[in-house]
This record gives sequence, C-alpha cells and structure tokens, in this order.
Amino acid sequence: MLATAMPLLLSACMVGPNFERPAAPATKHYDAQAENALDGSNKSTGAPRVDLGKKAQGDWWSSLGSAKLDEVMRKAIVGNLDLEAADATIAQANEAVASVAGGLSPQVGFGAQGGRQRAGNGAGASNFYAVGPQVSFDFDLFGGTKRKIEERTALAELEQHRFDAAYLTVTGDVASQAILLASAREQIKAVQVLIADDQKNLDLVRKAHEYGTATQVDIALATTQLAQDETLLPPLAQQRDVARHALSILVGKSPGDWTAPDFDLGDFTLPENLPVSLPSELARERPDILEAEAQLHAASAEIGVATADLYPHLTLSASLTQAGPGIGTLWGFAAGLTGPLFDGGTRQANRRASEDGYKASLAGYRQTVIKSLGQVADVLQAIRHDSEEYAAQERALNAAEASLRLNQQGYRVGEIGVLQVLDAERGYQRALIGQIHASTARHLDTVQLSIALGGNANGAFEQRVAFREKP
Repeated sequence: MLATAMPLLLSACMVGPNFERPAAPATKHYDAQAENALDGSNKSTGAPRVDLGKKAQGDWWSSLGSAKLDEVMRKAIVGNLDLEAADATIAQANEAVASVAGGLSPQVGFGAQGGRQRAGNGAGASNFYAVGPQVSFDFDLFGGTKRKIEERTALAELEQHRFDAAYLTVTGDVASQAILLASAREQIKAVQVLIADDQKNLDLVRKAHEYGTATQVDIALATTQLAQDETLLPPLAQQRDVARHALSILVGKSPGDWTAPDFDLGDFTLPENLPVSLPSELARERPDILEAEAQLHAASAEIGVATADLYPHLTLSASLTQAGPGIGTLWGFAAGLTGPLFDGGTRQANRRASEDGYKASLAGYRQTVIKSLGQVADVLQAIRHDSEEYAAQERALNAAEASLRLNQQGYRVGEIGVLQVLDAERGYQRALIGQIHASTARHLDTVQLSIALGGNANGAFEQRVAFREKP
C-alpha cells in the first residue's frame, strides 16, 4: 500500500514555471497634451470632455443614441459569419482541453483475440481465444499532462478573447459604415443643391448672352463649373452603396437579400463626456491584450511540458482475461518506468526552444500593450484636432450663410445681380459639404475611441447567446 501511495503523492509535482500575469502598465496617461486639451475647459471648439479613469458602462454604441443602429447591431451580433466561425472555434478549443484532461484518468479498454495454433511438439492444431478488459494509468509524476492541460486551457481562453476581438471589430465596423452611409447621403443632398445652382447660373448666363451682356467665355466658364460639380456625385453614390453592402455583409446577408436602413447624421448624437479607462485597466479589458496574455500563458505551460519530458514516466497496467478452451481466467498487474537516457539532445533542445518561444510571446505581449496605448493616444488627438476643424468649418458655414443672406437682400433691392446670389449659394453649399466632412470625422472618432478602449467586449460570447434567445 505504501509503495502504491508514494507515486500518488509524487504525482502532485509539476515541473516548469508557474505562470504569473504580467504587471499592468504603470503610466497613468495616454497623451497628457490631448488629455489636458479635452478636460472641458475650452468651450470654443465644442470638443467633448474626457473623463480619464472612468469606465464606460453597457453597450459602447448606446452613447450614439440611434435606435436604427441598435437594431442593425443586434442583427450583426446574431448573424455575422465571422462570429459564427469564432463561436465554433471556441467549442473546438474546449474539446481539446477535455481531450488532454482525459489523460489524467485511468484508461480502460477491451481486448479480444482468437485463432488457431499448433504446438511445436507435433501435436494437432487447436483453436484458442482470449477476451477481457484492460486498464492502464499514467501517474504523471512530473506534471507533463497537467501542464499540457494548462496549455490547452490557455489556448481555449485565447480563442475566447479572439471572439471578443472579432465582436469588437464587427460592432465597430457596423457603426462606422452606418456613419459613412449617413455622411454620403448628406453630401449627396448638398451636391445636388450645388448642381441645381450651377444649372441656374448657366441658364442665366445663356440668357444674358442672348441680350448681349455675356460672352461665350462666360458660358464656357458656367458650363465647366456645372460639369466639375457633377463629377462629385458618382463617388458619393459609390460610398453610399459600398456602405450599404458592407452593412449587409456584416449582418450575414447578401446585399440582394437585405438592405440597411437609410441612416442620417441626425440619427446620431455625440456624447458630451467620454469615459476613458486608465492604461492599467485597458491592459485587463482590451481583447487583443488579453489574447496576447493567453498566448504568453500557453508558452509558459509549454516550458513545463518540455521539462516533464526530461523525466521518467510511471505507468501501472492491469488486465483480466478469460482464455480458452480449458485455460480459464488470467489476470495480470504490471508497473512500467520509462525514461530518457540518450536522445542526442532532442529533449533539451525542445525545452530551450520552449523558453525562446516564451520570450517571443512576452515581447509580443508588451508590443501589443504599447500599440494599444498608442492607438488610444492617436484617437484622443484626433478628437481634439477634428473638434478644432469642425469649429472652423462651422465658422466658415456661418460666414457663407451670412454672405448668402446679404447677397439675397442686395438682389431684392437691386444693388447686385442674380449671378452674385447664385455664387453665394454655391459658396454656402461648399461650406456645408465641408461641415459634413468634419461632422463625420467627429462621429467616427467617437467610434474609434470606444474600439481602442476595448468596448466592454469581455463577455461578448454570452451577450451573443442572449441576443439569440430574445424574440
């Protein structure tokens, strides 16, 4: 009994390093300049206030306040085929864990054989058979199997985080494409008004030419302006259609089977306050960082697997066989100890390779963290500068509107001609297009900030299941 119990006690030993989670970034800032500029003190640009150290709650896209977007998001989360593939990959990884974990249990099998044999003394041939169960158990003295389970578990967690990253990408793409669709529609409306003004201008110039107050050069200039502005429509129509098609694909449908709703920029609201979690919290929330951490954990466990291969394996086996004819019941019990003596350095090389793999994974993890902090810093600066551009475009639009109003008043009292009024109308429409561009950039910045911060994607798999269960 003591001899049997000792290996059981030894089986608790696990060689190799125990994984320790990397420390979170010590820095408390992404970009101090941008954070100071977005502290809410400068009201002139209308930039949102960044609440550093505050975590967003709920679905990240809810801050955009669009019921249309909420509905499309739900369709995408349920129907997106990339998420469907990631779902199946998670299940596959979990089964891999269960497969390796089976190695810690006794392996019970069944064997049977039969045949005809002849003794060497010249006696006649006879039939024989043997049938019965067989049991074996590897005590995993140095924890090689346990480390393999740890590795596969870490890889299963990695797939879970990949799902979260895919979820974040899908939801971010849905919001971005919806905004681009809305922007294209707004710009098309402005350009159509601009083209209508050009046509009016051309008609007036032609009429003036009939009365001798305009030249062929004036007609050529007006025609050229109309033609140039007409070239603006096809690219905008293409942007609109591409965005619609992209939304169809994101919800798992072909463009011929489902059409996105007609989004308008007025459907979205820009939040006045933007919660921004600290860098230390980002490292515990962003899916790609957690994915790199799981990869690092798997690399650490791989060192344990390679280390355990350097040591012996103890296996117990037993069998119970009913043999015949005329032989009866046979039983057997055996213990086997196997271990390496000389393999040309293969196992040592495998262990060193696993250590090198861990170092590579650690560098990859650190690089992922640094890139993530840089992405947040980039978006914060974009929010700052795009707010400044929007404010400048607003001033330009207000100036163009005031100019148009003055020209219209001057025309009514006969101080200026109609061509000046039309030119002022064209200036206003061009300023409006610029303002739409700037507004679109601000909306996209809000989306990109949420994505860069991780978008509360942890637990996305459970949320997808909940969406599926809703009527």
